Amino acid sequence: MQNNSTVLDKLFGFYKENPDDLDSMRDMYRQLIRIAWPAALEGLLLSLMNSFDTMMVGKLGPAAIVSVGLCSQPRMILLLMAQALCVGTTAVVARRRGEERQDAAKNCLKQSLVIITFIGIAILLTGYFGAEGLVRLAGASSETVTDAATYFRIISLAFVFNCWTLCICAAKRGVGQTKVTMVVNMTANAVNIFLNYCLIQGHLGFPALGVRGAAIATAIGTFVSFIMAALAVTINKDDYISLRPFGKVSFDSETVTALLHIGGGSIAESVFLRVGFLINGRLIAGVGTAAYATNQIVMQVSGLTFTVSDGTASACTALVGQSLGANKKNKAKLYVYAVSMIALVLSLMIMTFTFFGRNLLPTLFTEDKEIIRAASMCFVILLFGVFAQNMRVVLSGCLRGAGDVKYVAIVSLVSVLIIRPLMTYLFCYPLNSLYPLLMLGFLGPWLSFDIDAIVRAVMLYARVKKGQWVNIRI
Repeated sequence: MQNNSTVLDKLFGFYKENPDDLDSMRDMYRQLIRIAWPAALEGLLLSLMNSFDTMMVGKLGPAAIVSVGLCSQPRMILLLMAQALCVGTTAVVARRRGEERQDAAKNCLKQSLVIITFIGIAILLTGYFGAEGLVRLAGASSETVTDAATYFRIISLAFVFNCWTLCICAAKRGVGQTKVTMVVNMTANAVNIFLNYCLIQGHLGFPALGVRGAAIATAIGTFVSFIMAALAVTINKDDYISLRPFGKVSFDSETVTALLHIGGGSIAESVFLRVGFLINGRLIAGVGTAAYATNQIVMQVSGLTFTVSDGTASACTALVGQSLGANKKNKAKLYVYAVSMIALVLSLMIMTFTFFGRNLLPTLFTEDKEIIRAASMCFVILLFGVFAQNMRVVLSGCLRGAGDVKYVAIVSLVSVLIIRPLMTYLFCYPLNSLYPLLMLGFLGPWLSFDIDAIVRAVMLYARVKKGQWVNIRI
């Protein structure tokens, strides 16, 4: 028993001392898990919402899977400015919480909501009127462009509500109130799943609307999540970031400068990510409908693994920001160590689940035997990038909490915009032509995924190890 305890102490760093306050490493693990599990569950539910869309639409055939999947990257591209602002909101609110400046934290949320309203209106108009052009840019063919454009046009109508929800939840994460955001998205997820059941194939007296029904369900679920988020910051006036009463919004240079600093770096990162993913998606779509449908299925499952780690990263973003706001630099570093160990444990669990579920998981999305076989093989390749993927997610979250967003953007530029598309092209086209029996048109994107995940994890670890991120002021 003593030997087991010693091994655990060494692995999880329970022996490490925190010179900044009385919290032990065990206390810090508890704080991380307390904030992380609702955020992880929230992310899991959001990913499941997308997966259920794909599963239910998949019953209509591979073309329907592609139509829904093609909308993912254009949607993320339109939302990138809103998401970048929300990264800044989380970091600034967390830092003000650590500085014990409650009014400044509230004012940051108010300013963010005003800014994101204009962003939401702009992307609503762009998405609605430019839907066909956007899905064609993503690689839609004559077979899929009509359904894809219809789906995108409908979900665009909810973009403003989506932006408001993102902003409020970002501030809640900054103060560690992740249970609120979990409840918000659990409710929206339940609404979306129920309406998917009703509207895609027509149940309980509703018409069978196919892809259009999936889009309507998603839009209504988004609106419900906004109502829940708005109630979360207005019902309890004693809440740390309560907006009751909303009062006058006064813009101050300190908050705006901080939001622009972090948001600007996050926008650059998001641009590199989305353009890289868009290029990657077009390359895969060029291989054929079956290859793209396979990629979408594997991506749905890999997204589940990503969101669990992303929830842990959100907790570390908040706690690192709060620690640095309180000038507890050593504690911030210890949080990074703790979250890395949690990522290791999560990776082992995810790898086990994926390995044993590799043959069953594709059948949840399609009945096409070729796609099921290819997806099962892709899951095996995915296993080799899971730990690196989870490490890069949590390390990125830690650096964002410290305000070191420019370096995270550089990492995305090098790996996602340059290395990953080049590897996808190499595997899916020249090498696939030379060695057709290897099925690299299907497997190639996941080989490039592994390479991308490893490169980013190594670059981010080197930055964290250097330690200069604890001195950034926001």
